[in-house]
Amino acid sequence: MQSRKSLELTLAILKPHVVKTPFVLQKIRDLIIENNFKVVRTRRTTLTSDEAALFYSDHKDKFFYNRLLTFMCSGPSDIHILAGHDAILRWRRLMGPTKTYQAQYIEPNSIRGMFGLSDTRNATHGSDSPESVKREISIFFDDFDIKRWYEREEIFYHLDKLQFDPISFVHIIDKSFLTPTKG
Repeated sequence: MQSRKSLELTLAILKPHVVKTPFVLQKIRDLIIENNFKVVRTRRTTLTSDEAALFYSDHKDKFFYNRLLTFMCSGPSDIHILAGHDAILRWRRLMGPTKTYQAQYIEPNSIRGMFGLSDTRNATHGSDSPESVKREISIFFDDFDIKRWYEREEIFYHLDKLQFDPISFVHIIDKSFLTPTKG
């Protein structure tokens, strides 16, 4: 018997200029669903300066740090936990290169190639490793327990026993198939 490969989680952020532009936001949401990502959790929030500083702490000594924090706190961002096979790599490929100029020339059909405005306003963020996923999810979803998700919920996502709520932009577990029907 062959064991199934677990799904992988990644954190995706749609940055403030994307959320402020409804047609761009919808196009990126469509790309997420079309590329078979499952939306495990979703949250719209304006980052506090403390959240932004914690999230971008590895960039603290870089020249663009203050500009990045100011931008990320300038309006609401959509923050998602996505699930899928090889989710980290696939989301990063869909986003395209970090530098918008490169994305526009090397990967013009990537999210950043289509919707990035500058290196700071590059439309999206995605975790770059399983360690980053754990750290980043804990910043924005402090009530989300990754281990518990794998133990109790991952199977429903793997078997596609889900309902998609397009208004909330999240997949909801459909446990109705577990209940025996009377008859």
